[in-house]
This record gives sequence, C-alpha cells and structure tokens, in this order.
Amino acid sequence: MTEDTQAFDSTVYYDEDANEEAIVHKTVAVLGYGSQGHAHAQNLSDSGIDVIVGLRERSSSWDAAESDGLRVATPAEAAAEADIVSVLVPDTVQPDVYENAVEPNLEAGDTLQFAHGFNIHYNQIQPPEDVDVTMVAPKSPGHLVRRNYENDEGTPGLLAIYQDATGDAHEEGLAYAAAIGCTRAGVVETSFREETETDLFGEQAVLCGGVTSLIKQGYETLVDAGYSPEMAYFEVLNEMKLIVDLMYEDGLGGMWDSVSDTAEYGGLTQGDVVVDEHARENMEEVLEKVQNGEFAREWIAENQAGRPSYTQLRTAEKNHDIEAVGEELRGLFAWQDADEEDEEESTEVTA
Repeated sequence: MTEDTQAFDSTVYYDEDANEEAIVHKTVAVLGYGSQGHAHAQNLSDSGIDVIVGLRERSSSWDAAESDGLRVATPAEAAAEADIVSVLVPDTVQPDVYENAVEPNLEAGDTLQFAHGFNIHYNQIQPPEDVDVTMVAPKSPGHLVRRNYENDEGTPGLLAIYQDATGDAHEEGLAYAAAIGCTRAGVVETSFREETETDLFGEQAVLCGGVTSLIKQGYETLVDAGYSPEMAYFEVLNEMKLIVDLMYEDGLGGMWDSVSDTAEYGGLTQGDVVVDEHARENMEEVLEKVQNGEFAREWIAENQAGRPSYTQLRTAEKNHDIEAVGEELRGLFAWQDADEEDEEESTEVTA
C-alpha cells in the first residue's frame, strides 16, 4: 500500500503511543553523519538501538563517528547489515548512494527511511515494492535534536508512510521517532507529498527566499533614501530575530501584544501594502512550480551541470552590501562571542 491510498488526519503521537519493541531488536544503518545523521545515530544508540553509520571511505566524519562510540562501515556494508536504512546524506547525492550502495543490499521486508521526501516524491529514487518506505523528519537542525534528547526534552517531528509492504511500517516509524526523541514533544502524521511540497514552498517563498529578499529590499530602500547603512541594518535585519522569536513563542497575536501600539498599527496598516495581492500571486506561481515538478527538474539539472547558476547566485548574495555592514556591526557587540562559541560547538558535533 502506498501513501496515495491512505488518509492523513494530522494525528499527533506521543511517547505513550510508540511501541519500542517494533525497533529495539533491529539494526539501523544511518547513512551520513552531518546535521541530522549524527543526531539520529547518537540518539538511537543511547536509546539502546543497534546502530551502524554508513560513510564513504576516507570520509572526514569517520573518525568523529567512531570517537562517539559508533560502529562505522561503508554505505554498502551498512545497508547490507541493516533492517532499517536511514538515508540522511544530502538530497543531491541520495540517488547515487541509493543506486550504488543501498539498492543492491535491500532485502524484502527491509525499511528505507528518509528525513525529507524530495527524492521519493519526485521519483529520483524508486524503491522495490517489497520494502517499507517511511519518513521521520525532526523539525529542527540536528544539533538541537541531539541537545534536546540529552536534556530529556523532545523535538517535534513528522511521520509519513509512503509504502507499507510489511504492514508494520507505521508502528516501526513511530518507534524510530520515539528513539530519537521526537515523541517526547509530539509527532505529526503527514505524507511524503505534503511534507516535500510545503517544505520547498516555505523555504522558497517565506523562510529563506521571501524573508531575505524582503530584508535586502528594505535595506536598499533606506540606504538609497540617504539613511546610514548601520541604521538600515539594525532596523530591517537585526530586529528581525526579535520579532521572529516573539512569533515563535506566542504566535502572531503574541507578537502584536508585545510590540508598541505604534508598531502594531503601522504593521497592520502597511504590511499588506508591501506584501500585497501581487506577492500572493507570485507565491502561487512558486507553489505551482513545486507541485508540478518544475523546480525539482531545474534543481536536478543545475546539479548535473555543475551548479553554475547556484554558484553565481551564492557569490552575489555574499557580496551584497548588507553582509559587509552586518559583519562589522556584529563584531562590536558582546553577544557575538557567545554566538561564535555556539557555532564552534555545532561544527564539532556535525562534522
């Protein structure tokens, strides 16, 4: 049975809903030891699960995984030993890893698992019909998934079943989510299609694309009008974190309650002037490109061509004036030292 024939009702699962017996006697291969990989592997191991990390030979992460007390092997060796293969290498290399290391070593009844649905949804990976295909996706960067687990706290996550060959895929996926700490906070049931399309849309239209473009255009508007770059930076970028933190903690209403009446009135009356119906129309166009696969095809072709446009766009973004101004200003404040320490810690655990 595939996800197309299943109904999803946004059920939320917690610790008491998970059956650890569904996974405790199985071996899990975690392919990759980056942001999500290191967190999944260490949390699973601390939960008593037999874990083997799959890394290419001479990988810089090999020694790091072994020093964390984990068994390490090549992806093919790990996949051959495992009952559950958790594919946590980057989306762009997953098809190659699957074709060369995973597919030849899958057996009937095994589970192929992901933390993002891109390659399954857009048919870059086409698993055999006799394996389960699941997704357990923590909604947080890996270092926080690990930190929350160590602090006996949880990280919200998603659970999706694309293919249930054994009839046990849901129970096993939920047990996996519990073992990495997600059911402590709550796990929402979804589908590969819904997770993939909403995730891509959110990144492009709001979280990464929309917000950064809004910030840059706000900065340019102020600087072009004669205001200092430093003041422009503070007002359109630095304070963004303060506002987002308020929304994260208490929603939009909580944010409006926390800012001044002047800020609230100005925001309520002028926000839709800037982000008007034309922006909504543009967002619908972005969503359509995600839904019909145009973005996926474009991104796949970009990687196959050696990423020329991607490289050019990244360079232009790094060279924007707001970056130079921001780097200088951030260096003046005491909280920069604390941020650098956090960054060093994050780099150490995700290498």
